[in-house]
Amino acid sequence: MTLVAAHDASTARRTQRGTDSYDGIEPLLEQLAAMAEDDRGRPALREQILRRCLPLADHIARRFTGRGETYDDLHQSASIGLILAVDRFDPARGSSFLAFAVPTIMGEVRRHFRDRTWAVRVPRRVKETQLALGPVIERLCQRDGRMPTAIEIAVEMNVDLLEVTQALMAGNAYRTNSLDASADDEEGSVAAQVAETLGDLDPAYDITDDALAVAPLLRDLSERDRRILHLRFFENCTQSQIARELGVSQMHISRILTRTLATLRERALRD
Repeated sequence: MTLVAAHDASTARRTQRGTDSYDGIEPLLEQLAAMAEDDRGRPALREQILRRCLPLADHIARRFTGRGETYDDLHQSASIGLILAVDRFDPARGSSFLAFAVPTIMGEVRRHFRDRTWAVRVPRRVKETQLALGPVIERLCQRDGRMPTAIEIAVEMNVDLLEVTQALMAGNAYRTNSLDASADDEEGSVAAQVAETLGDLDPAYDITDDALAVAPLLRDLSERDRRILHLRFFENCTQSQIARELGVSQMHISRILTRTLATLRERALRD
């Protein structure tokens, strides 16, 4: 779907459901910003704005359900994010409140997961960077009226791009899925377990096990026998080539290989 088609589809859906309660909220926010802190009408106007914007917090909280946290906890975090967005929004910058509020609320919900539900160990440095992302993203969103890119965040924070990328990716570490869980196919029916979709065992594991078992036994061989095994199995030399290099007959090399391999096999199986 093209951007134009996506925009038209989004507009059509909004037309069908009607306008949201937070549409056109900027004039009220401008009025709030113009009030003095001790203005008696300020608390009532602020509460009116928050009530109108609560559906936005509800919508974002529902987007994060099904990840191990209850809806009530998510809605509480989203509501805190909404309060922060209302209190921090600067109408003088000219950007829309929605473009500023969405990343602010989502940042607060993600912070809830970061602080309470880490399922995978994440380095402290990455956690600290991720905690610092929220205010930076909010500031850039209000300045540019859109979500910033990773490069823009790195420049704003004066840190390496890789560090920012790691911090953004670390947001996935608060939850893990069991490999024994069932996956759903496109039609919604229960499919095979996730583990069954990840391929088969790598045959190289058996080779690794064999190599680890044989390695200490090779040290007990004579230097000549080790040299013959190396030429045959690591340099892919034929018995005739080995015989010419060592100045012996091909039959002699064959007997050495047969004896050495039989000895290694016997000792490996016995051990």
